Amino acid sequence: MNRPIPIFADDYVEMDFGTGCVKVTPCHDPNDFEMGKRHDLEFLLIMDEDARINENGGKYHGLDRMSARKAVLADLEAGGWLVKTEDHAHNVGNCYRCSTTVEPITSDQWFVRMEPLAGEGLRVVRDGEIKFVPERFTKTYTNWMENVHDWCISRQLWWGHQIPAYYCDDCGEMTVSREKPEACPKCGSRNLRQDEDVLDTWFSSALWPFSTLGWPEETPELDYFYPTDVLVTGYDIIFFWVARMIFSAMEQMKERPFKTVFIHSLVRDAQGRKMSKSLGNGIDPLQIIDEYGADALRFTLITGNSPGNDTRFMQERVEASRNFANKIWNASRFVMMNLQTNDLSLPDALDLEDKWIVSRFNTLTREVTENLDRFELGVAADKLYSFIWDEYCDWYIELCKTRLTGDDAEASLRAQRVLGWVLCGAMKLLHPFMPFLTEQVWQAVNGTEDSIMVSAWPTFDASRSFPAAEEEMRHIMDAIRAVRNRRAEMNVPPSRKADILIVTEKPDLFAGAEPFLRKLASASVVHIAAQAPAETGDMASMVTDAARLFMPLSDLVDLDAERERLTRELAQTLSHLEKVESKLTNESFIAKAPEKIVAAEREKADKLRAMAAKLEEAIAKMVS
Repeated sequence: MNRPIPIFADDYVEMDFGTGCVKVTPCHDPNDFEMGKRHDLEFLLIMDEDARINENGGKYHGLDRMSARKAVLADLEAGGWLVKTEDHAHNVGNCYRCSTTVEPITSDQWFVRMEPLAGEGLRVVRDGEIKFVPERFTKTYTNWMENVHDWCISRQLWWGHQIPAYYCDDCGEMTVSREKPEACPKCGSRNLRQDEDVLDTWFSSALWPFSTLGWPEETPELDYFYPTDVLVTGYDIIFFWVARMIFSAMEQMKERPFKTVFIHSLVRDAQGRKMSKSLGNGIDPLQIIDEYGADALRFTLITGNSPGNDTRFMQERVEASRNFANKIWNASRFVMMNLQTNDLSLPDALDLEDKWIVSRFNTLTREVTENLDRFELGVAADKLYSFIWDEYCDWYIELCKTRLTGDDAEASLRAQRVLGWVLCGAMKLLHPFMPFLTEQVWQAVNGTEDSIMVSAWPTFDASRSFPAAEEEMRHIMDAIRAVRNRRAEMNVPPSRKADILIVTEKPDLFAGAEPFLRKLASASVVHIAAQAPAETGDMASMVTDAARLFMPLSDLVDLDAERERLTRELAQTLSHLEKVESKLTNESFIAKAPEKIVAAEREKADKLRAMAAKLEEAIAKMVS
């Protein structure tokens, strides 16, 4: 083409990559475009919108871009100018719909000048008027705003807000107007056509905080709801949406659009990959909801993750959340079946277990509220799960059953009121996480059609904290756990009762806990003593920080038969372990087997060793 090719130096070139020289095409690469502006290069467009070489391409004019590249390469080789060819990995843009390679070209577009807008957008964040949670994303935002370029807002799409620019077909005059002009302001012609481009979807979305409230009119909704408190979004659209909402609001409303930007995690698939159409690994939430329920899906997405950190979607976790919902439903049915009063206020007199659960709920209320204020949603959800499942359902309901079915009507009524009061309070705390289930349970227990959403949020009350009761209940629960664990180790069925001897310095506490030990530890008789018996060889013993507990082995198992069973099981385990260890000491197996298989065998060996150790310990305890 006999065009001079300028040679210049630029920091963009990496000296240690290749020859240290690169060709520059300002009209066909974003980085080259910036270099072209810095060095006042000629902007030569050689490709049309159909990706064919135009008249600036000389003899290659009319060729498709792929054919042209091959022709240029062949001509270089034929002329003896091709030194060598190498493969280089680099970024190539592809259409997300049809995967066609996209060729960058320069064209006339509409832009928003960012320099006048970026300053206020930076100031409100730097001054703390808008805060990011987690705080580390403040740097992500400010880095982008400090280096922002003018924003191209025109798109060549069929769907969107059409750009309000009008062209006169007679004189070429361009007019920008809110309403379509009736005539050209320059020549008076009525032959006007609107620009075919539409606005970038993020341009419209940037106006969302106020345009949805009636802006530019001064509406009651705009006055009441603007600005809002919290924006919840993902870190992947901080540039696209968050930044643009902020500077657009500061320009149009002269006031921040929100106080806090809460960055949640992105949901990836079970392998940690981003969900995408091309991978086909997306999850249809409606299918999950059909199978497990909306609350289960919602609770799963909240639990087990922290703000700004990605989470993996596993269907097993949704199933666990569904089981949690079922647990709550069954607990609420039990409570309603046993309620004989509409008064769900706390009684003045509380039993030990009542004080314990009320105190634990009081602490839960304070901690969950603090977690929500700090946007620690996953932490709050985990605490609610633990309290409802473990403390309320597995412990308190079981502790109450002896009173609910006993002859003391007043004690039964106190248990009913506390059961209902704690359940209703827990549903309020859980409502933001599982709204459908909690609404239904709360209305059913209270016998009302009023929504849980308009009830008062629970508050911490120091008068409902009973640390001494919590400590006493901990001692009782530790004792019950110790007995249960020992019985489980010895494979004793719950139906088989056994005497329990408790040696403790807190005799009154454990004497009062006898009904709990009978029901929850399968005790036939509970004996309290200050000292251990002289002979304990034929007893199973357990130790907690408040007591030593003994159970006659003869009450629990047929010693000879159980020892024989454990010995057989130990022999089988050791035999299996020997075979696995034989594999792992085989050099040929280690060298040839896939890494996953070897790892699985090593894991199997570890489990067998642990099982053998437990069996040996159980046999030793029986012998002693």
